[in-house]
Amino acid sequence: MIAPDPDTPLLAVRDLRKSVPGGRVLFDGLDLDLRAGDFVAVTGESGVGKSTLLNLIAGLDQADCGSIRLDGDELGGLDEDQGARLRRERIGFVFQAFHVLPHLTLAQNVALPLILQRQGQAASLQRARAMMAEVGLGGRDADYPAQLSGGELQRVAIARALVHRPALILADEPTGNLDPETAGRIMELLTRQVRSAGAAAILVTHSAAAASAADRSLTLTRHGLTGADAA
Repeated sequence: MIAPDPDTPLLAVRDLRKSVPGGRVLFDGLDLDLRAGDFVAVTGESGVGKSTLLNLIAGLDQADCGSIRLDGDELGGLDEDQGARLRRERIGFVFQAFHVLPHLTLAQNVALPLILQRQGQAASLQRARAMMAEVGLGGRDADYPAQLSGGELQRVAIARALVHRPALILADEPTGNLDPETAGRIMELLTRQVRSAGAAAILVTHSAAAASAADRSLTLTRHGLTGADAA
């Protein structure tokens, strides 16, 4: 569900703190507002916690303190089943490690979010094939992950993250394994999805070219996010 008021943040992060075992603080006092249609790139040094930030927002990890609200719902108050349902229905996550299932065809992998929402297998596979064509994998729906290169697997992961038209897109180095031409195509696809669906997106990247495709670029440090209008 998309926030109906364009002035109300779709995603509101307040005073977020996260440390790792041993007590080292990754970041503290982190604030971030995203409205429908916002596309933000997050950059920063390796080990500062960029991927961890995405995991916190998706409810895959727990913060030490702070608040994360998606369309008004406090993520910290959700139980395991509620969190899983929220991710299935409202978040599209492009993982750095792909997380495709080797025993499923490419179309089945991409259709998985729709099938988990019980939208019907035939309709889900049809939507998945259309999404695969958009990322340059048209006609390969019956192939299996073992037949693909790393860059092609990344495109499968991106198609799966977008297929259910999520309200919030979290992308962890989505162009890291792609050649420049394909990376540019993927960034165009992500941008188009954000605009057409009224979604919001956070892109974690080391690529200056990828970051330049976002509306604004923020830098993650131990003290939170710095840059124009972090919150």
